[in-house]
Amino acid sequence: MLNMLKGLYVITDEHLTPDETVHTYVEEALKAGACIVQYRNKTKSDDEVEEVCRVLQELCTSHNVPFVIDDRPHLASKIDADGLHIGKDDMPIEEARKIFPKGIIGVSCYGSIRKAKEAQEEGADYVAFGSFFPSPTKPHSGVISINVLHKAKEAVEIPVCAIGGISQTNIGEIAATRTDMISVVSAAFEGDIQQNVSNLIKGMKI
Repeated sequence: MLNMLKGLYVITDEHLTPDETVHTYVEEALKAGACIVQYRNKTKSDDEVEEVCRVLQELCTSHNVPFVIDDRPHLASKIDADGLHIGKDDMPIEEARKIFPKGIIGVSCYGSIRKAKEAQEEGADYVAFGSFFPSPTKPHSGVISINVLHKAKEAVEIPVCAIGGISQTNIGEIAATRTDMISVVSAAFEGDIQQNVSNLIKGMKI
């Protein structure tokens, strides 16, 4: 699975991709070439989203794409998900690894190279940085310099992911840093999903 941590990384959103139909949105993205899928829902309990995540895990497995759950280590372990994503300040990686021993763990480092180095030392499988542009799904995220990605690629050996405000018009700037993964939410799931994903992937090919 670790060698699959590259390419376009799509993240669901409870408003853009409601649970009732999220599998249809994700399937459209997978058909168009999305390489990683993360399920993110900040409001419901693990029990409420367990079945949704099981369906998404099966769907991703059928497309040979890693499925990552945001900030729910117990659920990720329970359904044997491919991966878990946590904020650097949400939970120590060591604790997350005890709950979720086998899969991929990705960590948000925002704009901090120091946090990324610490995460690597603590056993993270990839690190994520952002936002790089104003984000429609996270309007209060601070915007950081793209130069952070160049520094991160030099500072850590594990894959690096960029997230935050990335769209068809600016994805080329991010791809030029040779970042391993580029994450999108609204740029994938607003409008024609297959067309969006196809255009984003084209924009990554610099």
